[in-house]
Amino acid sequence: METNQRKIAINKFPLRLMPSVRKAAEEVSHREGVSLNQFINLAVAEKLVSLQHEAWLAARPTPTAAIISRGLAAIDKPTGNKPEPGDELPDCYDSIRGAGEYRRAQRRK
Repeated sequence: METNQRKIAINKFPLRLMPSVRKAAEEVSHREGVSLNQFINLAVAEKLVSLQHEAWLAARPTPTAAIISRGLAAIDKPTGNKPEPGDELPDCYDSIRGAGEYRRAQRRK
């Protein structure tokens, strides 16, 4: 039983907030219909995701002309499948590189 009690104690974390921050957080959490604890957990999770995304962006390789060219070639490769209803492209639109022509045709209308 002692192990179980210790496990519960490890999960608790005393948090001290400035009174103005706590009041604002309580107001927002009440408006959102969640507990202050749940609101703080979500806020911390969102901040962590933001920081992890920034780290991922900094670590990813810089796109080169070769990588971009391979990606565009993959996009332009015909699949032989017909688009689902509502996903069809306008007749004046040929490919991703035809976007300029499509915009010019739209302006002429």
